Amino acid sequence: MTEIHATQRVAVLVDSQNLYHAAQTMYTRNIDYTAMLEEAVAGRELTRAIAYVIRADSDDEESFFEALVDIGFETRIKPIRTFADGSKKANWDVGMSLDAVTLADHVDTIVLCTGDGDFVRLTRHLQHEGVRVEVACFQESTAESLIEAADGFTDMSADTDRFLL
Repeated sequence: MTEIHATQRVAVLVDSQNLYHAAQTMYTRNIDYTAMLEEAVAGRELTRAIAYVIRADSDDEESFFEALVDIGFETRIKPIRTFADGSKKANWDVGMSLDAVTLADHVDTIVLCTGDGDFVRLTRHLQHEGVRVEVACFQESTAESLIEAADGFTDMSADTDRFLL
């Protein structure tokens, strides 16, 4: 497994919906994406930073998307889907996974900013390919199986003054 070093190539993939709901539910605050990216990179060489976001046609989402780009993220934007029964759905699990697998040959480490246990299988696959996988999220909202599978875990709950606005 790849060890941490200064010339390590890092990709940061952010499940914005997962983080948003965790931060709102537990703290009624928003994520500080600048601090999160800085922590995820940890002085290493940033290869790609991608934030996966949902377009829900809210008033301030365009400024949020622009702010992500200004920080250094590429944004992947998917519209929310509304079904006949009124239910809504939108997630990026497959898109994040495909990007991670595609990036695996070009990086040493992938940092998944999510607490979603659905990423355990992806984590194990990436590790099998020789990629170090780190996770950054709030411990209370992160699947224990994802924490256990990851090579490193940043508990954003441990420093809410840094990671939340």
